[in-house]
Amino acid sequence: MNYPEESTAADQVRDLTAAHAPTILLERLADKLGTRASVAAVYGEPISGEGVTVIPVARVGFGFGGGSGREIRSDKTGEGGGGGGGVGSWPLGFIEIRDGTATYKPIRRHWTDFIVPLSALAVALAPKIIRTRRKRRT
Repeated sequence: MNYPEESTAADQVRDLTAAHAPTILLERLADKLGTRASVAAVYGEPISGEGVTVIPVARVGFGFGGGSGREIRSDKTGEGGGGGGGVGSWPLGFIEIRDGTATYKPIRRHWTDFIVPLSALAVALAPKIIRTRRKRRT
């Protein structure tokens, strides 16, 4: 015997659960990764030796995404879902403590110190170079 009220209520609960599945998944991921996020993730454990203490510094980023779907037709029923998250960490530099004085020292990428200014110069001079070449042709 089928009871329309019961099957309708069950369908409503199923629809509600499917609609909230991505939210529930993202909340669980955020909770798990959030408990691991701490000052130590950005500022590493201090390392001491010969009167100098070094504290590593990094940039840490979190990202999350999720989705869900449900299509009901008279002949087929479809469902779907998905989610994920990720964490990335990039070294930025370190804090050096020597004789009671703390100094931040960035980790420099020498190629960017050269390439970025050179590219900016090329972009700034490009219109002038193009005009000069056009004048030479005529």
